[in-house]
Amino acid sequence: MNGRLEQGVATLAKYWWAIALRGVLAILFGVLAVLMPGLTLYVLVLLFGAYALVEGVFNVVAAIRRRQTETHWWTLLLEGVVSILAGLIAFFMPGLAALWLVYLLAAWAILTGILAIAAAIRLRKVITGEFWLGLGGVLSLIFGLFIAIAPGAGALSLVWWIGGYAIIFGVTLIALAFRLRSRSHGSAGRVAHAT
Repeated sequence: MNGRLEQGVATLAKYWWAIALRGVLAILFGVLAVLMPGLTLYVLVLLFGAYALVEGVFNVVAAIRRRQTETHWWTLLLEGVVSILAGLIAFFMPGLAALWLVYLLAAWAILTGILAIAAAIRLRKVITGEFWLGLGGVLSLIFGLFIAIAPGAGALSLVWWIGGYAIIFGVTLIALAFRLRSRSHGSAGRVAHAT
């Protein structure tokens, strides 16, 4: 078990730059959200609407093509119709879609936080500095609970919270990435020194 975990950490260390890039993108998104909250919320709703429409159309087309060969083709059709309706609501009733997104974001942040805390607990046996991942998880969990408890606090203020959360989470990801980078370079140095 520890060998598999060690191998997983080695893989993360090899691609430390991807974690750092994710952190930088989170910080950029956070800064934009803080500086332009109204635009950020509107763009988030429109992006969700576009995604839901495209996904819905693809599901409907796939369901129609499968109706002769699969007995449960109608479930994919139903999923497609629901996605199309969600996309249309996002475009024609953005306020309602924004509220849905708030609850979806809350669920995502809570789940992400729990998983990050669990990963940090597992990683503490292999690396030091896992604190950053755990801290990001705790912040994510607190953020998700806050949104779930107080969705009526105002969509624009939530965008500011989202922005602040994204900036802090981005910083923790960058800190973790550089910790993994130093581990990767330390391993490479030990291998080179042993030969």
